Amino acid sequence: MTTVQHRPAPGDRRWKALGVCLTAGFMSLLDTSIVNVALPSMQRGLQASGADLSWVVSGYALTFGLALVPAGRLGDMRGRREAFLTGLALFIVASAACGLSPGASWLVLFRLLQGAAAGMIAPQTSGLIQQMFQGRERARAFGMLGSVIGVSTAVGPLAGGLLIQAFGTGDGWRWVFYVNLPIGVATFAAGLRLLPRLPASTGRREEFDLFGVLLLGSGVLALMLPLVQEQQWAGRRKWALLPVAALLLAAFWAWERRAGRRGRAPLLDLRLFSLRSFTLGALISLTYFAGFTTVFFVYSLFLQNTVGYSALAAGLTVLPFAAASAVGAAAGGRLVTRFGRKLVVVGLSAVALGLLGVVVAVQLVPGEGVGWASALPLLIGGIGSGLTVSPNTTLTLTRVPVRRAGAAGGVLQTGQRVGSAAGIAVVGAVYFAHQANHSHPATAIQLGLLTAVGIIMIALALAVADLRERRTHPEPEGTGPPVGRDCEEGGAQERVRRAVEGTRPGHHLETGPDTT
Repeated sequence: MTTVQHRPAPGDRRWKALGVCLTAGFMSLLDTSIVNVALPSMQRGLQASGADLSWVVSGYALTFGLALVPAGRLGDMRGRREAFLTGLALFIVASAACGLSPGASWLVLFRLLQGAAAGMIAPQTSGLIQQMFQGRERARAFGMLGSVIGVSTAVGPLAGGLLIQAFGTGDGWRWVFYVNLPIGVATFAAGLRLLPRLPASTGRREEFDLFGVLLLGSGVLALMLPLVQEQQWAGRRKWALLPVAALLLAAFWAWERRAGRRGRAPLLDLRLFSLRSFTLGALISLTYFAGFTTVFFVYSLFLQNTVGYSALAAGLTVLPFAAASAVGAAAGGRLVTRFGRKLVVVGLSAVALGLLGVVVAVQLVPGEGVGWASALPLLIGGIGSGLTVSPNTTLTLTRVPVRRAGAAGGVLQTGQRVGSAAGIAVVGAVYFAHQANHSHPATAIQLGLLTAVGIIMIALALAVADLRERRTHPEPEGTGPPVGRDCEEGGAQERVRRAVEGTRPGHHLETGPDTT
């Protein structure tokens, strides 16, 4: 076969398009944690109250979670490129508005908008990976996404500390948002050129399930509000929202089943949950994020408030975890097709072991030396995190039809956001309660970390149960819910590949069967 010298090698442009998606995803996930170390600067600069600061953090997580599934479905219907670029443009504008905020109320409002924009971006990333890649390439791409998730979450406090150090405690918090502008504009320009133009779905034009959006949004809101506001809303009446959330989500489930029986396009195809790989993977993701993300919340508070670390020093202590997570996720993306769920079991075990090591370090090395003593345990935990997030994402979405990839990715990431909020509520409650009741300063952080380990052990139990079930009742290769004809999906994916790589229908593409 004759090779055209001036044409890029097959797949080059797809990987560049993936780079665009991962850069935007990194920004949106970084903003979940980068503001934590900037809160004192915000409080001084804007005379913000404790409630204002709480909403700066929790409001972002709240609207992020609310937007995920509707935005994923919208991308499935109208095209993921358009949904991605719209979300990215909104994120850039909201970031600029946050930095320019004249008062605390304005900052909270713009953070809510920024969170919704991040929720528009996230499901398009996983959907575009499903759309552009197959087989081992898809696993590798999800490995890179796992690196982004792990690193962005862990490196947020470090990035925030560096910006506060560079621009001062007065207005340094504004640069936490301004840093998104040059990166966002460059990413948007690259996305216009590189992202595939073809819509994700073909055939008849489907209607958007607006009532389903209202039911799901109300249910997720009622579920997340008492979790993200656990420390700020005194009393137990806030937990009355949880049964309300259960009723709303049950009504959503019934509405979606009714829509499916009547032949209408639902917001979320419930037949996805007939896939064991999707259901178990989503549950593992929810429980793991409930334990994993809380570690940096309580550990950073402990280092700054108890040990006396600066914001920058506290951020530097989690660098081993972030670096190891990137390495572990890249390795996990390459190994998942060989080892499957075993890799997730190994990863979760390593995370639990690493956190137990931090507990021991806090006990044996009191004072400022605890940061150095925790470096090796955090390195082990970081490798385990990379071996968990990346392979689990691949295994969860592997049998999801491409035309439903956005909505499925939205469900997966909604679980992550709900899990994070629930974990912070539970672990934070343990940490603050024992901080007030015990004289030894290490007791509160140790019990908080042990609570996080307990949550991660639940995820490990789910992974082990799934592994045993696969050995006795293996899920047949290629099984999936009857939500679209295989020939339509294969044709759509082939057209996307040609559009991204710039090839004509007669040109050969190096693709293989989707055997992930």
